[in-house]
Amino acid sequence: MYQMWCVYGSMSVRCNHQKVEKEGAIVDRVNVTINGASLSVPKDYTVLLAARDAGIDIPTLCYLKDINEIAACRLCVVEVDINGRPMRNLPASCVLKVEEGMNVRTNTLRVREAVKTNLELILANHNRECLTCYRNGSCELQKLCDELNIGDIAYVGETRRPVIDQVSYSIVRDSSKCILCGRCVSACRDVQGIGILDFTKRGFETEVAPAFDYSMADTPCVYCGQCIQACPVAALREKTNIDDVWAAIDDPDKFVVVQTAPAVRASLGEEFGLPVGTRVTGKMVAALKRLGFDKVFDTDFTADLTIMEEGTELLSRVKNGGTLPMITSCSPGWIRYCEIFYPEFLDNLSTCKSPQQMFGAIAKSYYAEKIGVDPKNMVVVSIMPCTSKKSEANRPEMEVDGIRDVDFSLTTRELGNMIKQARIDFKRLPDENFDKVLGEYSGAAVIFGATGGVMEAALRTVADVLTGEDLEVIEYDVVRGIDDVKEASVTLPIDGVDTEIKVAIAHGTKSAAKVLEAIKSGEKTYHFIEVMACPGGCVHGGGQSHVSAKDRLDVNPKINRANALYEEDKIMPLRKSHKNPEVIKLYETFLKEPNSHLAHKLLHTHYDAKKQYTIENQGEFDDLL
Repeated sequence: MYQMWCVYGSMSVRCNHQKVEKEGAIVDRVNVTINGASLSVPKDYTVLLAARDAGIDIPTLCYLKDINEIAACRLCVVEVDINGRPMRNLPASCVLKVEEGMNVRTNTLRVREAVKTNLELILANHNRECLTCYRNGSCELQKLCDELNIGDIAYVGETRRPVIDQVSYSIVRDSSKCILCGRCVSACRDVQGIGILDFTKRGFETEVAPAFDYSMADTPCVYCGQCIQACPVAALREKTNIDDVWAAIDDPDKFVVVQTAPAVRASLGEEFGLPVGTRVTGKMVAALKRLGFDKVFDTDFTADLTIMEEGTELLSRVKNGGTLPMITSCSPGWIRYCEIFYPEFLDNLSTCKSPQQMFGAIAKSYYAEKIGVDPKNMVVVSIMPCTSKKSEANRPEMEVDGIRDVDFSLTTRELGNMIKQARIDFKRLPDENFDKVLGEYSGAAVIFGATGGVMEAALRTVADVLTGEDLEVIEYDVVRGIDDVKEASVTLPIDGVDTEIKVAIAHGTKSAAKVLEAIKSGEKTYHFIEVMACPGGCVHGGGQSHVSAKDRLDVNPKINRANALYEEDKIMPLRKSHKNPEVIKLYETFLKEPNSHLAHKLLHTHYDAKKQYTIENQGEFDDLL
């Protein structure tokens, strides 16, 4: 049998700390008045949070909880006096800490006029082509204008100079839409630890951009899209391939198959007004079939396949003295981060392609042969929660015998747009099932979309393989949750000897850097590491539905969407990757065994170190700008 525990007790330490905070909040409170209502609130609250708890909505634009709290937009100003002494100016409630005896007024004439003036000043040089804007209907600036009844704009002047950066396959930057809120800057620098975006130039010419007017394609950008998730407007968005996909569907000579990543089912419903984290697997399948795809499959099939290939690779490295720790290769943002910032760890990466790319390779070989379709006439479309998947699909390594694995990768948001374009009433759709063969999947594959999910799926299979048993305890709670870094240890019989396997999980590139630096210093040793580029994993990928800063005060998309995936895992008849009958058949009739010669040709790849931007190589990219 096997044992599993948290190596350093970090999970329980964090839980205890949260408990102390809650207990402290009960004792350490202050009394404030907001709009005439008396409240007792935690002492470490800001006025904004205190008002929110009291059911009072203070407008914000630059504010993003725990990410960007800089009081730049001045839309959250309030009128305050403390024990009868008025504060001289209108302070920003997002950074103003509550004090005993504080009296706050959010709706005075002075406040309303200040908020309206500040909003009109933001609009004065903004590109206001809202009807044709990519964020029309989901723009936080647009919503505020509606809520605050902004009509004519008193300030008319020169608008912001448009700079459209669309060199990369993943991200488009439009400076004419930027409101200089700084949310993307903080997300890239403080959350991801990369920092390719910052305020450049001065005065009216100020813009948020990479240094030296570089394209994002020529910086250490990993295309994770967390900047897009942070942006309240359309200054940053994905590079769309919707028209390409429609063209393929409408081409009678093309056989178009679509695959959907596990995290998409936990977010797509939000595009149609459903609560954050609503699982819509069946309706998603029904919508895809109505869009005209020839077959609707699931990336979960190749998530199960990934576990077979990656698990075999891990065991081979452990048994034969291979390079350890082995690190997962499912996340293209993480792969690019490793290639740029930590090339010394490239040999540690699993050689497995991601499930997206594995699916394309299998669809255009095994499945194409099975149904008698020329692979050159097959178009593989992926629906992903990720913007970096677009760049991954276009990597030169991602083809076999000159045939690309994946032709087009769409985000969750792009799929939502296609469904709307087709005038499909999503909420009234019946639940339908994926098509057979490449649509079969296990519960283990579903949880790939949450941080820790790949690790848990791998442990379910590896534990069974090594013990020779069908183990009943398969839920590894210790690798779940959204702590930055999680560590665990598993004792498994390898070649008849109980062996301690140390594992770690990191989500977000900043967290990945912590783990890699700890390994380099000799502070930590592991056998297997799961890394996802996005905080929370794929459920909070750069291509997922937008959740406004206001809504994030009430819900945590990372938790809600992950819970949806764990719920689907629980109801699946099969919950281990190696139990997937179609994966078993794939090996029996085509691949023969995991890590076989054919499996390596189709399902494995390699990665190379990438250049970072420097002053010395600036001239190499000038022709792209």
